[in-house]
Amino acid sequence: MSVVSLPERARISADRFLKMAETGVLTEADRVELIDGDLINVAPIGPPHSAVVARLNKHFVLSVGDSAIVSPGSSVRMGDYSMPQPDLILLRPREDFYSARLPTPADILLLVEVSESSLSFDQGIKRALYARQGVAEYWVFDLPGRRVHVYRDPTVEGYGDASVHTLNEAVSPRALPAVQVVPGTVFA
Repeated sequence: MSVVSLPERARISADRFLKMAETGVLTEADRVELIDGDLINVAPIGPPHSAVVARLNKHFVLSVGDSAIVSPGSSVRMGDYSMPQPDLILLRPREDFYSARLPTPADILLLVEVSESSLSFDQGIKRALYARQGVAEYWVFDLPGRRVHVYRDPTVEGYGDASVHTLNEAVSPRALPAVQVVPGTVFA
């Protein structure tokens, strides 16, 4: 009896993903992220999602001053095989505003995803990736549930600290404790 082997999965590297975008193989119309070597289709962004991202962006820009760079919708380089595009990131300040290279987990003060229809993905595959890569703090704004899931203390197994904040419970990024977000003020 012969042994049947399955074909090996062809993972796309972050370098190849960038080259695909540079050469036009991937365009703005291709709403995809690179997660663990796989191209993942991203759900279309609806008005409630856009409104929450815009409110968060405005709030953070006005609140952090020069303490952080507020970066909405940017790519992050996470190892050799992942380049997610979170909804919003607070980055360590750099004079070049990351023009020389994409940010990495070490540059991230806070990473935010807004979930209108992707909660299980954001709290499953993405949360595991962010923890494994050492993203210090990860927030998920759960639009249908009208709450914020906060994850801190990353390990390779996941986040050691998890909490849920409802509409009137202020939450602050650990790296910027003076910056407070009251979820009820940002939900659409």
